[in-house]
Amino acid sequence: MPNLNKVGTALAGGPGENSAIPSLLRLRVTLTVFFALDGFLFAGWVVRIPAIKQQTGASASALGLALLGVSAGGVITMMLTGRLCRRFGNHPVTVACAALLSVSIALPPQMHSALTLGLVLLVFGGAYGGLNVAMNSAAVDLVAALRRPVMSSFHAAFSLGGMVGAGAGGLVAGRLSASSHLLGLTAVGLLVTCVAGRDLLRHPVPSVPSAPRTAVRETAKPRRLDSHSRRLVLVFGTIALCTSYGEGAMADWSALHLKQDLHAHPGLAAAAYSLFALAMTVGRSTGTALLERLGQTRALVGGATLAAAGLLLGALAPTVWLALIGFVMAGLGLANSFPVAIGRAGALAGPGGVATASTLGYGGMLIGPPVIGFLADWLTLPIALTTVALLAAVAALIGYASRNASAPAAA
Repeated sequence: MPNLNKVGTALAGGPGENSAIPSLLRLRVTLTVFFALDGFLFAGWVVRIPAIKQQTGASASALGLALLGVSAGGVITMMLTGRLCRRFGNHPVTVACAALLSVSIALPPQMHSALTLGLVLLVFGGAYGGLNVAMNSAAVDLVAALRRPVMSSFHAAFSLGGMVGAGAGGLVAGRLSASSHLLGLTAVGLLVTCVAGRDLLRHPVPSVPSAPRTAVRETAKPRRLDSHSRRLVLVFGTIALCTSYGEGAMADWSALHLKQDLHAHPGLAAAAYSLFALAMTVGRSTGTALLERLGQTRALVGGATLAAAGLLLGALAPTVWLALIGFVMAGLGLANSFPVAIGRAGALAGPGGVATASTLGYGGMLIGPPVIGFLADWLTLPIALTTVALLAAVAALIGYASRNASAPAAA
């Protein structure tokens, strides 16, 4: 018991709340599983995009248009998920979206045209967008209850799941068809959702310990924002969009770039996103210490600058290994840019700011791939990928320009 008391004091901020700590820790583990599952399933899909492109016979622009189904489904669902969470709760919506995502991932390899592929990707994108908003909302509640900045650990779990999913996809790419592979992911996803979902549904929404209010959460009605604060939330949402645009592009186009432009083996091509996700995992796992040492502005600007250089190298490198080095640099640079932008929006506007910036951010992740598809058809895929580096540089500039834009409570 003495050790538990120390843990309770450290996590909850006071010795009077020790009894709630085991429940909060179990909830944190359960939510971490859902973040990891999300990354695992999404990576499993993206490493099979080259095979599905070949199966449908789609051009780069037709594939980009089909991928727009993911974007459209995700953005529409993100706008609706907040209402669903308020009506049914964050936890039930998280479980429902995880189950739908698991089922829908088996549909793309059954399609044989870009049109039908785009239609089923509407469902897949809707489930993906809904799951991200619901589980992030649940994570915001838990962060407020713990009163510790553990949000980066959830995003690290997403990156770790993506790394494992991409690595497994690379191993089976030459042995299993896309249909068999993604059907197997459906079985894994449903199994994990059943086990972790049962535990998540048992947990009520954690209550905020009695303490002074923080800038991240308000227990009363959401505060009204002036126009200046709203503009700042949109600024940080734009930073999130610029950085997540690169994450989405790496997910959907990195493997195809290595295979098509640098003639890499399918297994090695799949390793591109796996290495990118590994670098993201490492960067996010050490994010708290990095932010404490450098501060938010330097971490954001430095990370976005590193990402811009890495993405430029990955897009234009003449060899596979140089491209892979560029993708690792990009993963390290982008790792904490998104969480920092979301955190600063939350410091300004509470959960409403988090929701707005997250929607813009995930919208960038979903919109990037189809945009690159169209540019690849008009120009070339390597040139199209340089737009990712450009937006990362824009994020660095915006981050530096907004360095003094924190709300007083955030200090």
